[in-house]
Amino acid sequence: MAREFDRPVTLRLVSAMRPAVYAVATMDTKGDEIAFVARQIEAAGAVAVTVDVGTQLPPTTVPTITRDAVAAVHPKGAAFVLSQTDRGAAVEAMSEALTRFLVGDHQAGRVAGVIGIGGSGGTALITRAMRALPVGLPKLMVSTVASGNVAPYVDCSDITLMPSVVDVAGINAVSAPILANAAHAIAGMAVHEPPKASVKPIVGMTMFGVTTACVTAVRGALESQGFDCLVFHATGAGGRAMEKLVESGLIKGVLDVTTTEVADEVVGGVFAAGPKRFEAILASGVPYVMSLGALDMVNFGAPETVPAKFQGRLFHRHNANVTLMRTTPEENRQFASWIAGKLKHAKGAVVLLIPEKGVSALDAEGQAFHDPAANAALFDGLESELRGNPYVRIVRHPRHVNDPAFAAALVDEFQKLCRR
Repeated sequence: MAREFDRPVTLRLVSAMRPAVYAVATMDTKGDEIAFVARQIEAAGAVAVTVDVGTQLPPTTVPTITRDAVAAVHPKGAAFVLSQTDRGAAVEAMSEALTRFLVGDHQAGRVAGVIGIGGSGGTALITRAMRALPVGLPKLMVSTVASGNVAPYVDCSDITLMPSVVDVAGINAVSAPILANAAHAIAGMAVHEPPKASVKPIVGMTMFGVTTACVTAVRGALESQGFDCLVFHATGAGGRAMEKLVESGLIKGVLDVTTTEVADEVVGGVFAAGPKRFEAILASGVPYVMSLGALDMVNFGAPETVPAKFQGRLFHRHNANVTLMRTTPEENRQFASWIAGKLKHAKGAVVLLIPEKGVSALDAEGQAFHDPAANAALFDGLESELRGNPYVRIVRHPRHVNDPAFAAALVDEFQKLCRR
């Protein structure tokens, strides 16, 4: 039952406040706990509002923002969200509503940060909405599952996860200092502004260990010309993180040197690109130069983790926890088709540079993965599928990806696009 001292300010007053930390929880089970967090945030000097995303019982404390207000922004309306009897369906519907709600309030300038508390269900519900918010906006989740595999909750965002140690069930000798520390952390993030962003144009580029020489040379050349270069490790999450920053408007140009994530997406490796790779870049219209770095390999974990269906293939042990598998001509034709399928939707100029002498350090002549026939399947497939495309220009370069001349060619093509 709601307690009088927890009674909130009205939503009209919230909208008139300076931006607030949104403290989010399923307040039918964690109302007292999130109210405690909100009071700690206020005591630390930030504005706090509580947001109820419960879907079952009434809230135990009165929220600042009710579940009805959150659910109302769902495309199917509040009644759809709050009438779900299956817990999984209710969490899914409320999560979509919360995502839309937080994005809308952030765009309106009302959100200084977001903190959530919860178990596995609450963590999944709240972090989905957090991931939709821009990089740099403070986001902190106190969770019972924060010490396990957190990739599904964080993905390529900048969510801070804090283990709750005990369940989020009451204010006690263990939970009180943990929740207070979390509240003080998010309040500090919200109150203290980060340093001003660089005034240099920001460029994103993708790199793997086997393309480091190329990307390092490109980065050096561009930094000497006044660009601020962000390098992303092409591990699936790295490519998606880069695209999220492109989508947010932070990155103003891309040199996608290392597109190896496509190989893992198509074949089934551990660094998969995800089904939407390239889409945000192509939609943005930023200067875009891409290449085919490390498409000679699929990534797996330790040797014993490689699926049995790949027995007999050519492998290279990168280290104790990374096993690389050479891609075949047929797989490379599939990569060409996958990449071309994305590039066919380009609405702005794209330059694709092909390094004819090899796409990684392992693919150089005399190295373990050197296979001109497999590379030819990739190169020829791309040319065939993209022939006649008015936006994509393919340039074959007679050098290896790590040759300094190839890096210079990447920089030159990028400069041309920037001037256009």
